[in-house]
Amino acid sequence: MSHKVILIVLDGLAYNTAEQCMGFLQGLNEQKTSTLYKLQCELPSKSRPLYETILTGVPPVLSGIVHNDVARNSNQQSVFSLARQQGLTTAAAAFHWFSELYNRSPYDTVRDRHTNDPAQLIQHGCFYHGDHYPDNYVYLDAESLRRRHNPDFLLIHPMNIDNAGHHEGVDSSHYRNTVRNSDGELSKYLPTWIEEGYQVLITSDHGMNSDKSHGGTLPEERDIPLFVIGERFTHLTDCEPKQTEICGSVCDLLGLTNHNKPSTEKLLFKQNTNNQYMVALAN
Repeated sequence: MSHKVILIVLDGLAYNTAEQCMGFLQGLNEQKTSTLYKLQCELPSKSRPLYETILTGVPPVLSGIVHNDVARNSNQQSVFSLARQQGLTTAAAAFHWFSELYNRSPYDTVRDRHTNDPAQLIQHGCFYHGDHYPDNYVYLDAESLRRRHNPDFLLIHPMNIDNAGHHEGVDSSHYRNTVRNSDGELSKYLPTWIEEGYQVLITSDHGMNSDKSHGGTLPEERDIPLFVIGERFTHLTDCEPKQTEICGSVCDLLGLTNHNKPSTEKLLFKQNTNNQYMVALAN
């Protein structure tokens, strides 16, 4: 059975900051509407490589997208490619690197910023090319795409948290307040999405360090959140999901076949040690 899915990637969001500063999402947790898990991002803890990991399930050292300057189309099977192959509608409000990975590379501002092309993997897109592009605009762009095109899969990717971290570092009021602002923006849209039955995953690509950067192995760089919202999740609390499993989980929710990630009608993530599935879909 297929479900519409919204995947939100909050760029540069460290787990501890998400846990402490996202009051609305934590309120959903207290009401058992959402569940928060801690993930460890793949390496290197950089943006473009981890966009590819999230959408394909392939670690950077295997995908070949190993740094931010690898500007080419993905050569991996992705949520977008499988969705298009199987007749689903896709959309994204996101940084232009997603357009380069899954549509056309190099990105052309005039041609690609507003995309409405059935031939592309991301059929309907509103892409931006400045880290300072306001998060509230990204959410407005996403909601406009959702209402106009009713996509089966919608990617939302705000950049302001990462931008704040690069300016002030992870332990700064600017970084924390930017996280709080994104949480506030989500509170404007999530109630509607929940009411309309969307399955929502909210995560990050990587965290941020006190040096105003990321890319290494520090916990604050690698530890990232995953909030899951929707009736198809059992919201088990003793789960250990992996970043590489997000792609397969989204594919399962969308009802996509022929992907190389764990696929079953009842189960979502699997445990590393004994091959037992840990984050389950409800019957």
